[in-house]
Amino acid sequence: MLIGTDVFRFQDTCHVYLLRNGRQAVLIDFGSGDVLDHLAEYGVEEVTDVLVTHHHRDQVQGLARAAREGIRIWVPPVERDLIERVDEHWRTRHLDNDYTVRQDRFSLLEPVPVTGSVAEYRTRAYGPFQVFTLPTPGHTVGSVSYLVDVGGKRLAFVGDLVHGEGRVWSLAATQWAYTGAGETAGLEGVAATSLSCAQLLDRAPDLLLPSHGEPVTDPPRAVARLRGRLHELLDSRRRTPWDPDAMLRDPWQRITPHLLRNRTSEAQTYALLSDHGTALLLDFGYDLTTGLAGGSTDRSARRPLLAGLEALRRDHGIDRVEVALPTHYHDDHVAGFNLLRDVEGTRIWSPSNVTPVLEDPRRWDLPCLWFDPIPVDRDLPVGAPVRWREYEIGVHELPGHTLYAAAYAFEVDGRRVIATGDQQSTQWRPGERPEVLNYQYRNRFRIDDFRRSAELYRGLRPDLMISGHWAPHEVTEEYLDMLLEEGERLARLHRELLPEELDFEAGGFGARITPYRSVVGAGRPLLLQVEVRNPFREPRQARVEVVVPDGWTAEPAVQEVKPAGHSEATVVCTVTPPPGERGTRRRVAVDLTVGQVRFGQQAEALVDVD
Repeated sequence: MLIGTDVFRFQDTCHVYLLRNGRQAVLIDFGSGDVLDHLAEYGVEEVTDVLVTHHHRDQVQGLARAAREGIRIWVPPVERDLIERVDEHWRTRHLDNDYTVRQDRFSLLEPVPVTGSVAEYRTRAYGPFQVFTLPTPGHTVGSVSYLVDVGGKRLAFVGDLVHGEGRVWSLAATQWAYTGAGETAGLEGVAATSLSCAQLLDRAPDLLLPSHGEPVTDPPRAVARLRGRLHELLDSRRRTPWDPDAMLRDPWQRITPHLLRNRTSEAQTYALLSDHGTALLLDFGYDLTTGLAGGSTDRSARRPLLAGLEALRRDHGIDRVEVALPTHYHDDHVAGFNLLRDVEGTRIWSPSNVTPVLEDPRRWDLPCLWFDPIPVDRDLPVGAPVRWREYEIGVHELPGHTLYAAAYAFEVDGRRVIATGDQQSTQWRPGERPEVLNYQYRNRFRIDDFRRSAELYRGLRPDLMISGHWAPHEVTEEYLDMLLEEGERLARLHRELLPEELDFEAGGFGARITPYRSVVGAGRPLLLQVEVRNPFREPRQARVEVVVPDGWTAEPAVQEVKPAGHSEATVVCTVTPPPGERGTRRRVAVDLTVGQVRFGQQAEALVDVD
């Protein structure tokens, strides 16, 4: 079917769109791959590139043929693992007692190598065509649409975002999470579809070309009808109507003239504005979130976006997001950092106690790590102020919610502000019981952390506290007293509940191996560092025995060290898999004895042998 000048539609398991330039062509989606048998009908001799809108099998089931024929394959970055590493998805996908309703099983049966990920929010050359890639979550979390100007018209290849006049191809696909609490529970993709359609119209397409369904020749009319129906569906599961356009129209709440809070992000992002027309962001995780995909935490369920930046430019006179600072390393606070750098040129500054986790996440046995290393442009000493534009920002260590966290103290518009990440809830009124302090043991919480943070706040005397998941809070003497009282109570309860004669701190383990996750070649040595803790009050000899899989060697296999009481010491060893070994997540452990007490295999590390 001829769509327009040098643009054709091939009917297959999905519509495969062929963009022709002379004897070359670029394909949007691939279907079964049968299109390659019909190239002569379109006057085409060579397909240079395939651009995939999303990972579902009807779009890509024949993609291995494209790879065999040397065609470049470009895929959405969030869904790349569901194409080139889909065997790992099938191997690890939870099936028993399964609450994952997202359609991640509608994926390829076997992996296909890809050339790379498409550049979201940017125009890039793919073959002979300039293509703009717009993130359009809805049908899947990672879906994208492609906009191409051809023959004087702007064509939008929208995948399954829309089906036609007021319709979508699948509503089941838009359910990303099992029904629960929240604004859009069970309808996360429906809400995302509405917002994606609105952002698509901002790009002024002349024609929408869906993967199933006929071309949409009047996009504003079709999208208006679709969004009206989607909103009615959303409201049928809510007590009060929802205004999704407000998320695009007015995402930033003004806290002071130069301090803004993003109400659409998970966790909350704060923007500190400079009179030079630039902004500094405190945290930047999942912008414009309609709810995270439930039941799974793989990459394809977690998507950073940049939608809120348009409102910064439009409404607040910001030309550039110059710097981003993390309060801690958790993905909902840093997932968008690399995208910020790639698209906006933002520089990442990080406190020195957070930087190692950002830059090498596989080294750490911690929850909520982002999938990729986040390079840090400037490492900030903890305890010293840093200057950004007209602001002096104090950088303070803030262990508690996690050991690797920082608080930022600064003055803006005559108010002393402290940003505390997820340390504790800021929702409190005198006379009420406070919400639970936000500690997680695997984050390496220590018993006195919340007492120390309360003492830090008292020393800094802020007027306003801003945090990751709660509204800003006016700091009063009563509030500071409450935080200190609760921190002391938390420490007391832990000391009363845990064994008096042993101190493994709140985490409860006496050893830790780094790196926690490694890749090593067969027959090649791997260096491991083992941190051991003496839980007794007085110095005692600690015996560290390395436990390896059959056929592996450890050197030295046994070491002894004598930490001071309630202190740590570190030993180093190498482990070597035998030649010819292959395997994933092979387990290495250390068996710990301190004094006369054997505590057993207190720590493990996971090693992939390639």
